[in-house]
Amino acid sequence: MSRRPAPRSRAPKAASASTPPKHQTPLALAKRVLELEAAAILALVPRLGEPFLKALDLLMACRGRVVVTGMGKSGIIGKKIAATLSSTGTPALFLHAAEGIHGDLGMLDRRDVVLALSNSGETEELVKILPTMKRLKAPLICLTGKANSTLAKYSDVVIDVSVPEEAGPLSVVPTSSTTAAMAMGDALAVALMERRGFKAEDFALLHPGGTLGRRLLLRVEDAMHTGPAIPRVGPSTPMKEVILEMTSKKLGFTAVTEADGRLVGIITDGDLRRLLQKSPGSEPVGHQVFALTAAEIMTKNPKTIDPDALAAKAVQIMEEHAIMTLVVINRAQRVAGALHLHDLLRLGVV
Repeated sequence: MSRRPAPRSRAPKAASASTPPKHQTPLALAKRVLELEAAAILALVPRLGEPFLKALDLLMACRGRVVVTGMGKSGIIGKKIAATLSSTGTPALFLHAAEGIHGDLGMLDRRDVVLALSNSGETEELVKILPTMKRLKAPLICLTGKANSTLAKYSDVVIDVSVPEEAGPLSVVPTSSTTAAMAMGDALAVALMERRGFKAEDFALLHPGGTLGRRLLLRVEDAMHTGPAIPRVGPSTPMKEVILEMTSKKLGFTAVTEADGRLVGIITDGDLRRLLQKSPGSEPVGHQVFALTAAEIMTKNPKTIDPDALAAKAVQIMEEHAIMTLVVINRAQRVAGALHLHDLLRLGVV
């Protein structure tokens, strides 16, 4: 009776270089995801060239809106790109490809430019609306990972955002591909900002809410103390009255002005402390101080600011010179207000 040959032991298949080892720790897996997504973005850099520039030309020439479209994760990235474009001076909206099949294509105009996202370039809902887009003769730019896909063939400009693999053990969840598409969308938006000459003031007008809006929109005149709330004394004012003025106005300083409102100096709490520390002689220090006038202890040529300046500029001056107060001077070189760092903190500028 013949015996069957013993089964050969099968050697395990060698894992490919891109295959992650099994049973990775959470931190090791997270590190791998970040490295793959970072590599996906860096791989886009050498691909920048004529297609990117042509896309910029089409977007700049757009007389309507940029209509961004996609499905699934690409659609979510598309919403972000549309929001970034809109907030940086390029009117844009998001068209859900599935809703486009059922009537939302009505929002599309021949003056618009379409920016379509699909890694495969074969997303069913997106492919179905391509003929209608073509009939409208709206220029079509696509961000795709497949240069020979249906979407790419319909497009006027194809920007390659392909990635070698998705991050994650299965390499199927959209991760590296959506990261690459979003980064390319940001690159387009920022390049458009620069070409349009979009300034911080323009950005502020579109972002009136929140800390960013306050930093970019709030002016010194919106935060400063005015009228009777401005601490001020004359050059010949005795020190007792100077101290009373500073105490009553509670800003930690007083402006020293001529009768016509011109600023000649400033006295701060710090000036008073330094004066008391260096007062010589055997007489009581208080007696020596009260014998002085404002002009004798004031700091000449203090830091000032214009009421039309941004409040953020006032913060910058205060930080650079380690001061907490600024006198506000108008165009006639007269004192128009008083500004304290606490006012800017209260308003959320800092």
